Amino acid sequence: MRNDIKISCRKRLQRIEGQVRGLSKMVDEDRYCIDVITQISAVRAALRRLEEEILKDHVAHCVDAAIRSGDRADQRQKIAELMGVVGRADR
Repeated sequence: MRNDIKISCRKRLQRIEGQVRGLSKMVDEDRYCIDVITQISAVRAALRRLEEEILKDHVAHCVDAAIRSGDRADQRQKIAELMGVVGRADR
């Protein structure tokens, strides 16, 4: 993972961590259910954006390197991994 992406991901994870702590506090305080659910949706969206950022970096570097290497086995492996992740993301 490129260093700039790593830094960006860490920042996103810290924000998400804060959101999750906020959710825990909301539950402890018996906040209105819809408000809690709204915040859960916000956390999910933040995680999806993080996932997209990491996936883009993976394609730009790992998959690209496998393609440029000419190593057919490595190419197949990277494509299979990518398809597996994309398939799980829809669930």
